[in-house]
Amino acid sequence: MNVKSSSVHRTAALDTPKGLGSEATRDISAALNALLADFFSLYLKTKNFHWHVSGPHFRDYHLLMDEQADQLYATTDPIAERVRKLGGLTLRSIGHIARLQRVLDNDAEYVTPLDMLAELREDNQRLAQRMRETHNVCDEHRDVATASLLEVWIDEAERRAWFLFEASRPGETASR
Repeated sequence: MNVKSSSVHRTAALDTPKGLGSEATRDISAALNALLADFFSLYLKTKNFHWHVSGPHFRDYHLLMDEQADQLYATTDPIAERVRKLGGLTLRSIGHIARLQRVLDNDAEYVTPLDMLAELREDNQRLAQRMRETHNVCDEHRDVATASLLEVWIDEAERRAWFLFEASRPGETASR
């Protein structure tokens, strides 16, 4: 391979055999990249709260948030790889994430544990809703593979929201 043909290969667009048109690639990739930015943002917020939680339920909340952060992070690679399989380009930097994210940051020095749980619950509920919207984009373009992945991720977001809700409920008092 000579230098000239090597440079052509480096600049060639990804042309994956996907069976979807360029409009589908554009629309679905854009929706998935926004979700990817949200997943990274929610991952970091969850880790932030995991690192800073305190109080009598520290251990339970700390472990719950760590488990949820791991699940969020584990989803980022499949999302990005799906964008690439479709022939799209994916996130390239923290700045790119910041431009696309819809999950609000929380830079407060102190957040009560119950406020942490409530904020993460609401973020996961909004994330599930955004994934439903992305599912609709996939349905419009007949992309059943991406839609199928989204269905699993929606269920995971709903489970995270459920756990956060249940963990924040007041304990029962013993009646005498």
